[in-house]
Amino acid sequence: MGWICPPNAPMRPDPVDIFQAQRPRLLRLAYRMLGSHAEAEDMVQEAWLRWQNGDHGQVAEPAAWLTRVVSRLCLDQMKSARARRETYPGTWLPEPLIEEPDDALRPDNLPLSLMVALERLSPLERAAFLLHDVFGQPLDEVARTIDRAPAATRQLAARARAHVQIDRPRYTVPRDTGTALARAFFDACKTGDAAALGTMLAEGATLHADGGGKVNAVLNVIRGEAAITRMFAALSRKFGAEMELLSTTTIDGLPGFISRIAGSLQTTALDITDGRINRIYITRNPDKLTGVLPH
Repeated sequence: MGWICPPNAPMRPDPVDIFQAQRPRLLRLAYRMLGSHAEAEDMVQEAWLRWQNGDHGQVAEPAAWLTRVVSRLCLDQMKSARARRETYPGTWLPEPLIEEPDDALRPDNLPLSLMVALERLSPLERAAFLLHDVFGQPLDEVARTIDRAPAATRQLAARARAHVQIDRPRYTVPRDTGTALARAFFDACKTGDAAALGTMLAEGATLHADGGGKVNAVLNVIRGEAAITRMFAALSRKFGAEMELLSTTTIDGLPGFISRIAGSLQTTALDITDGRINRIYITRNPDKLTGVLPH
């Protein structure tokens, strides 16, 4: 359906062009709301169908209209997703986002540690925080989007901000530094070098692994440098010869690598604080790794 214009009026932009221009931003928003590429694609596709069948002449601000539609679709999806995650085997992690080098320049770039922290928020808190603090929407527009009063929306955003503040990175690790540490960490894991691991891991480091019940992965968070070192030493003795580094990369804003262990693909992202690895995020669920390797 085209724009309705009076005679001799300048032609308005093609609705298809408008949607395509907004699509990358809508996908980023939906992914950060849901933590799933497939679900984000579904939400944006549904928004396209509604846009395609809508009365474009009544839409004064297409970008705001599309953001509102995608956000509301994601809010509905989050309610069912939370129920599914209550029965998820072990730790749930967002699907890894393998980013291009310049992606860190985007204002809506979120590190994996912050994506994990967002899981502690209610759907409304998450929406308010993302729309206002990350995607820069005015509070009144966020209130319209989530169908809450401005004062209530301000409280939602404030609560969300307080919950995730501790997980905000204090500084960005230079790319070369992160890449070198990721490679050294893989080498130490492969050889079971406890001394090397001890120099890289923070004393209070944690390890989070997502196998989704599809492949072997630790079910509970492993805490402490000593426990993590013991785990990798045991893995090295059993699978060291079958550990293969495929590439170092950036995963949701964190340095990391893609590897195989005994034929199983996985991604490993490293949250680095003060030069040491503070958190390790390992994704092994094959359903979340379909887009990791280039076709």
